[in-house]
Amino acid sequence: MSELHYRAMLEADLDEVLSIETAAFSHPWTRGIFLDCVRSEYECWLLFSGNQQVGHTVLSAAGDESHLLNITIRPENQGFGLGAALLEFIIDRAKQRKAEVTFLEVRASNEAAARLYERFGFNEIGRRRNYYPAAGGREDALVMAYSLID
Repeated sequence: MSELHYRAMLEADLDEVLSIETAAFSHPWTRGIFLDCVRSEYECWLLFSGNQQVGHTVLSAAGDESHLLNITIRPENQGFGLGAALLEFIIDRAKQRKAEVTFLEVRASNEAAARLYERFGFNEIGRRRNYYPAAGGREDALVMAYSLID
């Protein structure tokens, strides 16, 4: 695998971001959501393997809390540790923003993602009923938290 590097997301990147997002999720984020995040100066980052964009992530940080809003790896690049690399990177960004805890929601059915978060030290702290749109209805979200204090 090529060398990994990261770059801040720009509005000009959104076509490729949306291509990855749409390939990865049945209910992807919209251009408007990404635009709002970029314009609000959230931590919006791209992951590249060589010169190929393979993923992206969005984190909001305010005060001593941060919230991982989106982390996505291009489907054909999943299973090679890229999600873990991107998660480690964005957790470091949260620490740089002086956050003491990071929260996230993950679909209850997304067992691979939940296992990744647990390996990093996230703990399930709750459940949001009917949080996500799903085929034929709604799906619960697991709420997870990770302490950033050493």
